[in-house]
Amino acid sequence: MMRMTDRSNDQADPRGAIKDPDEWVTGDEPPTAAQESYLATLAREADATLPDDLTKAEASKRIDELQAETGRGQ
Repeated sequence: MMRMTDRSNDQADPRGAIKDPDEWVTGDEPPTAAQESYLATLAREADATLPDDLTKAEASKRIDELQAETGRGQ
């Protein structure tokens, strides 16, 4: 009998489960508090300005951009 925890050593691509923010059902909602806080930190480090009306999806994309600029999230 095979248990649910028995798996092969093949690892799935961890990014395979990550959806594009444009496909998020909640993407048009305002950013989460965590996104806003992290964006503020990244923007300060990158000396960047942020628009006040970002959506959750736009905030996610901007986080990715600023992480690349600042070297965070590597």
